[in-house]
Amino acid sequence: MRGERVVIGGLPIDPLTETQVVECVREAWREGRGGWIATPNVDHMWAAASDRRLGDLIRGADLSVADGAPVVWAGRLSGRWLPQRVAGADLLWSLSAAAAQDGRTVYLLGGETGVPEKAADALRAACPGLQVVGTCSPPLGFDRDPEEFGRCREDLRVTRPDVVFVGLGFPKQELLIEKFADVLPGTWWLGCGAALPFAAGTLARAPRWMRGLGLEWLFRLLSEPRRLFRRYVVHDLPFAMGLLGWAVLTRVRTSLGR
Repeated sequence: MRGERVVIGGLPIDPLTETQVVECVREAWREGRGGWIATPNVDHMWAAASDRRLGDLIRGADLSVADGAPVVWAGRLSGRWLPQRVAGADLLWSLSAAAAQDGRTVYLLGGETGVPEKAADALRAACPGLQVVGTCSPPLGFDRDPEEFGRCREDLRVTRPDVVFVGLGFPKQELLIEKFADVLPGTWWLGCGAALPFAAGTLARAPRWMRGLGLEWLFRLLSEPRRLFRRYVVHDLPFAMGLLGWAVLTRVRTSLGR
């Protein structure tokens, strides 16, 4: 189902739809296999180009899907077909729906105090029968505090969820998944960024029409300009332009070589 991975911006991408990602996870559940899903976007690619360790981390994911319209555009322009954007914020809902249907359990990790609990309520309302076996809103710097870190790890070990949604932002969430995955080898992990506050209703998500046009980044920039200006405008925008330029040149060279 996964097909052959393609490389965009130096990172591997599986050419899957959201539905196919969910089916891959469900098949793995049936076979007792766990894994983790990476959702590279332009910011991930910029960071990975600056830090090889982060690139290696993403390359180790069991599934890697394009969470960013420019990534999909670059793939298509270069001749490396990607069917659609698969956002972590959307997988939160579709994987939760699958978990409810299959009698699987979920755990929500991340967000400010009260956010994972509100997100859990929203998911239960949308996915009747969903079993949320735990939530955790870790304090700032918990990953450097052995006591807090150990408490979170132990709660996961005891509750043994089938899927853990980790909303701590890149790369903290991916680094945590790398450290925790060995505790629950049959569990699936998703680093989902701002998906938990989106679901909780404490952070507004871009309207569907903006997402369809690849403008979700602009909505978030306008919503949080002070926090996101450097990331989106200084780092990501030039990288995205370079990525699209690479895609066009790749397509031209391929055409000339035929």
